[in-house]
Amino acid sequence: MDSVLDEYILNHIDKEPELLTKLNRATYVKQMRPRMCSGHLQGRILSMICKLVNPKYILELGTFTGYSALCMAEALEEDDAEIHTIDIDDEIEEFTSGFFEKSAYADKIHFHIGDAIEIIPTIDREFDIVFIDANKRIYSEYYDLIFDKVKKGGLIIADNTLWDGKVVQQLKHNDAQSLGILNFNDKIAADDRVEKVILPIRDGMTLIRKK
Repeated sequence: MDSVLDEYILNHIDKEPELLTKLNRATYVKQMRPRMCSGHLQGRILSMICKLVNPKYILELGTFTGYSALCMAEALEEDDAEIHTIDIDDEIEEFTSGFFEKSAYADKIHFHIGDAIEIIPTIDREFDIVFIDANKRIYSEYYDLIFDKVKKGGLIIADNTLWDGKVVQQLKHNDAQSLGILNFNDKIAADDRVEKVILPIRDGMTLIRKK
């Protein structure tokens, strides 16, 4: 039933842009862990959310093959608007950059390779939107590092916050990724500086609005 509903949903939302269809296919053919790619439904959700915010500056932690960055870039209407996206995996750089260069938003995308913890302080911007989708073990550290860089009323989006349902299962003693997500979720729930809601989409996506 879930697969039938998924197909129904995809047939009743905006079509996946052609470049993103090619990117998704190439990711599944050429990359290990292709499931990390946002995909059609989540991509359209990210695009819609960003368009509602009408951002000038977006920060993404965890680029992978660039699908989510390209979706969010669709909302960058001002000539000097930009998205900064960071990934630690230098082996993905050539693949991802190739798709960025083919997009209509190439001049708005700043692709950084390296450790986000080190790169974030070097980007002198106040962001309207931050999308966190990198190392699950240190989601809380990312949050603390970017919080002051998010404008008042700005939006933080955290991906994978239901983590295949592991957030409600018995935690294995060596499962640092699940522990990182659990600690992050507890941290956000207790933070009265923000409004928050978890969307049960794909692997869970939390919307966090800075008051």
